[in-house]
Amino acid sequence: MILIKQAKVYAPEYLGVKDVLVCGGKIEAIADEIELQLSCCKVIDGQGKCLIPGIIDPHVHITGGGGEGSFHTQVPPVSLSELISGGVTTVVGLLGTDGITRNVENLLAKAKALKEEGISVYTCTGSYGYPSVTLTGEVKKDIAFIDEMIGVKLALSDHRAPNVTVDELIRLGSDARVAGMLSGKCGMVVLHMGDDSRGLEPVREALRRTSIPMKVFHPTHVTRNRNLMEQAFDFANQGGYIDMTCEASGKYPTASFVAEAKQKGVKMNRITLSSDGMGSWSSYDHMGNLVKIGYSPVDTVFTTVISLVKDFQFSLEEALTFATSNTAQSLGLFPKKGCIRIGADADLLLIDENFSINTVMANGKLMMQNKTVIVKGTYEK
Repeated sequence: MILIKQAKVYAPEYLGVKDVLVCGGKIEAIADEIELQLSCCKVIDGQGKCLIPGIIDPHVHITGGGGEGSFHTQVPPVSLSELISGGVTTVVGLLGTDGITRNVENLLAKAKALKEEGISVYTCTGSYGYPSVTLTGEVKKDIAFIDEMIGVKLALSDHRAPNVTVDELIRLGSDARVAGMLSGKCGMVVLHMGDDSRGLEPVREALRRTSIPMKVFHPTHVTRNRNLMEQAFDFANQGGYIDMTCEASGKYPTASFVAEAKQKGVKMNRITLSSDGMGSWSSYDHMGNLVKIGYSPVDTVFTTVISLVKDFQFSLEEALTFATSNTAQSLGLFPKKGCIRIGADADLLLIDENFSINTVMANGKLMMQNKTVIVKGTYEK
């Protein structure tokens, strides 16, 4: 039992200065003042700090990404400490280009390991390729029968993509939709979007030809080029979810694209942020030769949220939605995740006045306190 006293609570909407009681991994009470005289209750002083929902990162290569420059360029798996230090309490793990040397079995095992270590983890079957790599032999069965599986991954409009037909895209969307309905999950198709000029046109055609709900298709990396981003803005305004991959540095940080979307009147509740953590980024010359490769950290969602506040004059409550409530809604996890309310999972961050992470709680368990990670992965030093 943990009692957080007198913190400024953003749920993500601002609730004021409150006490928040956590019991059994859930938020038990929120009130102006809560008085408990119990020796088993740990009290945390939240004065001068903001209490916010834990970050939900919907796109992390938990088993490591990369490998596009041969075997030595494979990125290592993510560690629990890396996620906790970035304020991530819920993560969606998936495969990328490599569905050959990495597989769904390995992905699911890593997801279960991270869950045992204390955070919430969901996964997507499939990878860039098609037919999708699976555990059971069918996308529908993976989503329906594997608890962690909430969708399937596919690459689209990319030189590494399997170049599926619109009919194949429709079939995959239908399978994900039905399996999600049968198992009470979102049943999504996460679309790795590449640089091709077609952009989202195959998705538009699939939607024109069928009654598959737009919420099934989740395009990510949508700020990759101007054409794709404009298509994504239109997709969001029609009711779809779009995911922006966070880049906190460079000439055009992701926060600037969120600000542009707001200025253009794009529906803000249809935008989510992800890190593409442990996934490789790569540059190719005009002949398709790899010239540079690296990988993304898992703390960029939080830093992008703070950049929206500091650099683009967003209120904290609005900036938080892109990494909490919007994401939870898109994944079918709200209000269990992505908010501070009675009955929700106790995934909480205390941040200081300078917006640095002070305390992290995942499922009601303290993982970081006073800026020190106190729960680490099994083999971390």
